[in-house]
Order: sequence, then structure tokens, then C-alpha cells
Amino acid sequence: MKADVTLDCFGLLCPMPIISTSQKIKELKIGQILEVTATDEGIKADLPAWCKATGQEFLGVEEKNGEFFAYVRKVKE
Repeated sequence: MKADVTLDCFGLLCPMPIISTSQKIKELKIGQILEVTATDEGIKADLPAWCKATGQEFLGVEEKNGEFFAYVRKVKE
């Protein structure tokens, strides 16, 4: 998936990837896609829950060799 911005959360443990995502999404424009890269498997459950709570659009997560690539589209301020 093509992202507009990438947020590197490799090595960070919960809740830091979500806190970092919350801060970074504020910099994006409506419609832009944020890629969150992480090594914490918790991102698979935490990011969809965060999106539901904040009204952003969760686009999915891919796993490659223990690394996670999650995608969020900013749909509201």
C-alpha cells in the first residue's frame, strides 16, 4: 500500500506506537495515509481499536518477518 507518511515505531512497546500514531496523525491532511511500522505484535489489535475510538480509518496490517506495517487513513481532524 502506498503511504503518504511513515512512522517508525520499531522497538517500541505498547502503548508507545499508539501514542506516537496519535501525535503523528495530527500532521497529516484529511485523506492522507499513515504507515506505522512496528515490531510489537500488539499493533494488530491496538491500532484498529484506536482508529475506532478516534474516527480514523484503519486500512489493514501486513506482517513480514516479525515486522508489522499498519495503515491508517486520516478522515477527520
